[in-house]
Amino acid sequence: MKKMIKINDTLKLTNEQGFPLELDVNAHLKSPYKIEDWKDKIFEFNKPLPRIYCLPPTRVFLVQEINGKWINWGHCLVTEQTIHTNGDQTSGKFKIIKFYDPEYMVLATKNDTPEGKSFF
Repeated sequence: MKKMIKINDTLKLTNEQGFPLELDVNAHLKSPYKIEDWKDKIFEFNKPLPRIYCLPPTRVFLVQEINGKWINWGHCLVTEQTIHTNGDQTSGKFKIIKFYDPEYMVLATKNDTPEGKSFF
């Protein structure tokens, strides 16, 4: 059976898939990160299955997955993506362009994740 290519508007990553280890939800809730401190950083990701993400200038939602629960962090731009010829994975690079403020982060996570997937 052929594999289908998924089209995504959300880059949902575990730490193992490339979610930035420098980002800590508890730290952000106490003292919000400033986008100015992150605007020049480029991060790499590696996801299973073939996927296509929206390309700049269109933003993609940045979501962290921890033990099956989701946290909506904000927006990012996927600046590079490669669908590997074996069709088993997609890798790429992204940069963060917007952090949700803590209150909005909690509300967006509670309201915009599938039922039972909210971290909060």
